[in-house]
Amino acid sequence: MGESHHQSVQELAASLGALPPEFVRPEHEQPAATAFQGGAAPDAPVIDMSDPGCGARIADAAREWGLFQIVNHGVPSSVVAELQRVGRAFFDLPREEKARHAAMDPASGKIEGYGTTLRLDDDLEGKKKTWNEFLFHVVAPPEKVDHGAWPRSPAGYREANEAYCLHVQRLARELFGYLSLGLGLEEGAMAEAFGGAGAGGMVFLQKINFYPPCPQPELALGVAPHTDMSTLTLLVPNEVQGLQVFKDGHWYDAKYVPDALIVHIGDQIEIFSNGAYKAVLHRTTVNKEKTRMSWPVFVEPPGELVVGPHPQLVTEENPAKYKAKKYKDYQHCKINKLPM
Repeated sequence: MGESHHQSVQELAASLGALPPEFVRPEHEQPAATAFQGGAAPDAPVIDMSDPGCGARIADAAREWGLFQIVNHGVPSSVVAELQRVGRAFFDLPREEKARHAAMDPASGKIEGYGTTLRLDDDLEGKKKTWNEFLFHVVAPPEKVDHGAWPRSPAGYREANEAYCLHVQRLARELFGYLSLGLGLEEGAMAEAFGGAGAGGMVFLQKINFYPPCPQPELALGVAPHTDMSTLTLLVPNEVQGLQVFKDGHWYDAKYVPDALIVHIGDQIEIFSNGAYKAVLHRTTVNKEKTRMSWPVFVEPPGELVVGPHPQLVTEENPAKYKAKKYKDYQHCKINKLPM
């Protein structure tokens, strides 16, 4: 990916009048053809975490939507602004500088580093590219962090990400507590099941998505439809609309809400809840004039941990809908599109 003849999407965006064919989605996937049309579209829930009733609303949103936005979440706006500043500055670097971090190779299990969409996604329609670039690195726990995969510039990058991660760790525990109670379980049930206690605990994987302006956004996607394989995703968006959620047969915009964080329910929570909570199917559209960016943190169980439906949620009337699996085996199956 660091080779000189590989153009980045950013470079393509600057030089193109029309979308190259390898980015054009089949018609049934094109945003213009598949987005919700007509009438007032429902909005994904926006939940005020300072409200005493927020726990029940979070559980309801996880059942109905698999996605919700949180405000008054306790992450200072200055911490979020600094996370965004250093992320934007990294993507403003010359391509050669970014390519020094090009270590991505999901098939071999290497997921840290910088990548461009010139990796093809193998959908059923043949090979199509998505209109984005990204950076991945683990931010916690300390023993799993490889600072070699982190950008060396801009200055302050490490400090900004570490400061933000502390807040995300607190928030994840809070959300796990509400989601556990919403299933009728002890407050600590979910955190414990995902390895929340002690060393070898939950892994926090920071990603930055970068979607430059696209000449024909109605034909392309920034990210193809998928559910996240992790437990929870906590995401900071920029102000450019793009995230869409699939619900009741339609794609709906997850509208930009200033100062909100977006929470996705991932596959492991759906499995743990035995299907009571839904992993959200989502995708990203792109914009003709503006760059969209987002900063998701994926909260993952350690690879050796076995995740399955919680025993209290499995009964004769409601048998287990999912197989218990080591998280690393689940990841391998999902990334390589193998049967679960």
